[in-house]
Amino acid sequence: MLASGFKSAGLMARRGLAASAQARMASTLVLAEHAEGAIADSTLSVVSAAKAIGGDVTVLVAGADAAKIAEQAAKIDGVSSVLAAGDAAYDHGIAENITALLQSVQDSKSFSHILFAASNDGKNIMPRLGAKLDVQPVSDILEVLGEDTFKRPMYAGNAIATVKSSDSVKLASVRITNFDKAAAEGGSASVEEVSGPGDAGKTTWVADEVAKSDRPELTTADKIVSGGRGLKNGENFEMLYTLADKLGGGAVGASRAAVDAGYVPNELQIGQTGKIVAPGLYIAVGISGAIQHLAGMKDAKTIVCINKDPEAPIFQVSDIGLEADLFKAVPEMIEKL
Repeated sequence: MLASGFKSAGLMARRGLAASAQARMASTLVLAEHAEGAIADSTLSVVSAAKAIGGDVTVLVAGADAAKIAEQAAKIDGVSSVLAAGDAAYDHGIAENITALLQSVQDSKSFSHILFAASNDGKNIMPRLGAKLDVQPVSDILEVLGEDTFKRPMYAGNAIATVKSSDSVKLASVRITNFDKAAAEGGSASVEEVSGPGDAGKTTWVADEVAKSDRPELTTADKIVSGGRGLKNGENFEMLYTLADKLGGGAVGASRAAVDAGYVPNELQIGQTGKIVAPGLYIAVGISGAIQHLAGMKDAKTIVCINKDPEAPIFQVSDIGLEADLFKAVPEMIEKL
């Protein structure tokens, strides 16, 4: 019995060591997004998702100013190491060039997971890398349930699927509104310079047209006033800007219908094919509530709608609904605020 007990204890110890080794096997590479010399908030959220997976977290910074950005990335809480690829070929997020860099890094480092923000860049690069590595990406994850198991939306967010990846490398894009930002300070990761193939010669950057605004970015704003086709023209959106100001500097968004009608530029579009937001307060003005739009904003903590059609689907997801003419209701709100 004594020998058996020692044998059992030894077996349990070996299993414990095996489980511990397996836990250490997870190693996640996060592709950093940055602009104007600073790490983007989206990267902090992706790092949080990587930390939920477990294991070491490595951040890859690419571009001409990679060394400067890498210093910031090294301070992010939870980051174990930073790779800096200082080549101008990786500026402007050219997908072909970044994909080749990621493939090169993966060949040499063999990460178990590679994560992206579910942004325009992430959506452009991740499928290309999946094809190169012959693995199936998992898009727009909402929650990490384990090293290989995630929750993600389906059918414009009307269903949440739990998916398990059996690929040797897990590629996933992260819905940043569902993950808290990792602390930008507190880490002390090592920085390593890496190189890649450089310019793939398939795409040439010509120019960036970036809309400048003093208002908060839609994906990070805590208060959003959004307008739809019910506003009838772009000039009437000025009411929404005034209302957003009255709320303390909120952001202004729009439905796809308003964007397609030319009322506002497409960087304001919220929805399945636009931006995904989760503010504390979302005010939908003259928006009917099509499924495509609801997919982008229904995670808001408080939803208020103003619509004169009582049958509009937006009322079904709203916490507060005002059945009224927006051209009367919005000026009254502005006056009272």
